Amino acid sequence: MATLLRKIGLIRLHNRDTEDPKHHHNHRGGGGQQSASLRGKGGGKSSGHKQQHPPGGSGDASPGPGKGKGKRAPELAPRDKPPQPAAGAAGAAGAGGPREPATGARAGPGPTGAAAAASGSLMPVARQQHCTQVRSRRLMKELQDIARLSDRFISVELVDESLFDWNVKLHQVDKDSVLWQDMKETNTEFILLNLTFPDNFPFSPPFMRVLSPRLENGYVLDGGAICMELLTPRGWSSAYTVEAVMRQFAASLVKGQGRICRKAGKSKKSFSRKEAEATFKSLVKTHEKYGWVTPPVSDG
Repeated sequence: MATLLRKIGLIRLHNRDTEDPKHHHNHRGGGGQQSASLRGKGGGKSSGHKQQHPPGGSGDASPGPGKGKGKRAPELAPRDKPPQPAAGAAGAAGAGGPREPATGARAGPGPTGAAAAASGSLMPVARQQHCTQVRSRRLMKELQDIARLSDRFISVELVDESLFDWNVKLHQVDKDSVLWQDMKETNTEFILLNLTFPDNFPFSPPFMRVLSPRLENGYVLDGGAICMELLTPRGWSSAYTVEAVMRQFAASLVKGQGRICRKAGKSKKSFSRKEAEATFKSLVKTHEKYGWVTPPVSDG
């Protein structure tokens, strides 16, 4: 009986050696592995199957004691890897091509675009406010200087309390002139003029016209328009003051032989702003073509 059992064991060992070349190699290497395979039939078979791995597999690379950890490593590795971009996107990036913006960025202008549009719309408002401040400061100084005049050459009244619309009274002209004699004979205390200051004053001239009395000659035209080069954009300078302009006008009246109109009917007709503006535009075009002649102050 014992002989029969040994033969059966040898037959099984022979079959196992022929089926598993690796085990056969280990069996030839030493008797220690043969005795280990004889201890447990089931344990020998399971260990034999566990050692069969495809070449280059992760099982061969992992050490024996860490077999459990070696099996979980391939499952955890993909979690640690960063997400890979799509093939098309990666190709475009590698080729140096431009990346498409996000879909949300296409929906409308970003904060920078909105801020630029807002700043663009606010620029004219800021410029207008700056011009208003410059004009106001200049005119306030002009009023103070006129109020300090010792000879009371001119005086100013604001139209409807507006700093930019003045009625100026010219109280004096050359006392040797015929105009001065006309003023005495007609009891005219002053020549009234209106000055309106544009938004970009003092860099542009005011519009000045005569209101009363109705004058003839003296470079005063229809509607009360005044023919003076310094009142045009070409002849104006920001250094000119209202006082200087009025003194130049007084000299022009005398030089041009200005007189107070005494004709019946015509003397009562008042000047109009619309007529004055049309006349001034026409004379500017004429003098730009043929030149200007303005009498100096010394000739007054």
